[in-house]
Amino acid sequence: MHLPAGIRNYTYAQDMAIFRTKTQWVMFGGLIVLLAVVPLLMGNYWLSIFNIIGITIIAAMGLNLLTGYCGQLSIGHAGFIAVGAYTSAILTGQYGVPFIIGMLGGGLIAGLTGVLFGIPSLRVKGFYLAISTIAAQFIIMWVISQWGSVTGGYIGLNVSPAEIFGFQFTSQLSKYYLIMGICVIAVFVAKNLARTRQGRAFVAVRDNDLAAQVMGISLFRYKLLAFFVGCFFAGISGALLAHCYYGFLNPEFFSFKESILYVGMIIIGGLGTTVGPIFGVVFVRLLERLISLELVPFLESTVTALPSGWASGVTPMLFGLVIVLFLILEPRGVAHRWQMFKNSYRLWPFSY
Repeated sequence: MHLPAGIRNYTYAQDMAIFRTKTQWVMFGGLIVLLAVVPLLMGNYWLSIFNIIGITIIAAMGLNLLTGYCGQLSIGHAGFIAVGAYTSAILTGQYGVPFIIGMLGGGLIAGLTGVLFGIPSLRVKGFYLAISTIAAQFIIMWVISQWGSVTGGYIGLNVSPAEIFGFQFTSQLSKYYLIMGICVIAVFVAKNLARTRQGRAFVAVRDNDLAAQVMGISLFRYKLLAFFVGCFFAGISGALLAHCYYGFLNPEFFSFKESILYVGMIIIGGLGTTVGPIFGVVFVRLLERLISLELVPFLESTVTALPSGWASGVTPMLFGLVIVLFLILEPRGVAHRWQMFKNSYRLWPFSY
């Protein structure tokens, strides 16, 4: 962990501590207070944006553990999110299971599904593995679409709101606190997992799997573990998406475009970092809103010579262009820029 000048780690416990200095503890406390107080000043529109950002961060954290830390390229993440969403919705709606159990069940089934489709990673890697995860996306969505008696198929499936100890999370504010609470736990778990023996094994497999195997790291165990953990996070995200955001499920919500978007988020934010997925999700989700709700109506009202609705077709092009320009200007992601800012802040008294 990067520390300010003059701070040293003298024990293993200090080296493993997430918050090492008083400043870091104060900043963490301030962040928690900010997350708790700011929503009280916002309307439902911005609360809904923060809710989808929090849900997306959980899924992106899982993909970052799988791809950023372990190096297993997955382009079917939306399919695993769908597994968690439908599992939780079916368990709570058709079998009367409590929401917490349904959410954990959705994460578990999504994790096991990820292990099933992660088996090819033992023989293939890189773009070949990416093709197998793309196949997972389409297979999962085909099963959901065709299994209409359970999932509702193309008609869709109604989902009950999240409920804990008799309290239903129906307002945007109550959903916010539930989502952000689970999001903070997910970030904390991901941060700690990346620093454990398993996390170090993930990095070794990512950097050089043959060398890792020679050192005694089981590729079979850790690759499948990475798929399970990454897809478990996706399943939890899917359950929250079903109960706290959509309230209704349809296969169209989990398109291949969403899977590509998740890969873009962790690349923009910074692969193999804890804050990277957070930055990437915030950037992409806000950019989506800016283009679709601000830029497109402005273009349609300004350029009247073209047919009606032409600007909506420009949206994907503009979105892709912004992402490409961003990757050219900062290929290591926002997390790298954030680290540079922190370093300059710590060293500025000694810059002369």
